[in-house]
Amino acid sequence: MTRRDGVQVSASTVMRALKDENMLQSADYQRERRQLAAARKAAFLVPPSGPNQVWQLDFSDFETIAGGTWRIAGCRDYWSKYESPWHISPTANQFDAIEAVELALADYETLFGHRLVDECPIDPDTGELLPVVTLVTDNGGPFRSFRFETFIAQHPELRHVRTRVKSPGQNGSRERGFESLKYERLYLHEIADGLDLVEHTEDYRVDYNTIRPHEALAWNSPLEVHLGSVDPSTPNFPEPEILPSS
Repeated sequence: MTRRDGVQVSASTVMRALKDENMLQSADYQRERRQLAAARKAAFLVPPSGPNQVWQLDFSDFETIAGGTWRIAGCRDYWSKYESPWHISPTANQFDAIEAVELALADYETLFGHRLVDECPIDPDTGELLPVVTLVTDNGGPFRSFRFETFIAQHPELRHVRTRVKSPGQNGSRERGFESLKYERLYLHEIADGLDLVEHTEDYRVDYNTIRPHEALAWNSPLEVHLGSVDPSTPNFPEPEILPSS
């Protein structure tokens, strides 16, 4: 570009200019990508066998009639489909992402009577606490921020894994939950503003977790599966008896 404009500059000058504008990948970029790929593979190498092993987190936009566009953030349990409380805000930044995780941690303590960190096993060699929940997000800015990573580092019960770039299907359960929220509740009502949105989303979350039957859970509710009171492979209704033909 400089040569086209008739300006002669050296390669080192171009590199300094690109670096000043934060347009160069860091020297350890490829190494970081390999580490993220290994973490993604490890997260689902052994499919989750119970609740509170893999949580999925993301944002979803919703435009109200008169109150502007709001962002809904929340953690969803991959195994039980349980929806933790949603954080609703006009922004979708690192602070909102942290708030959504904090809501999920507080909700866990309410449901199970103790903190999630109390479930952490201890590494016999180092004495460090090992994470019990893998938190899966996409590669959005809030989840790549230093503040969010610092928050995760301060919670030994959590391990953060980002999906592959431009691969929303790797966070599919979270996306499916937002789709259900919108098509089964939000799009059916004229929602005026943020306060109205909060009321509708929370009402739906309670119905979704406790009343709405889920085919993927053998028609059981996510809360029952999440608490371990039912088996997600056992239907909650008696199967019809098939009599012999002769």
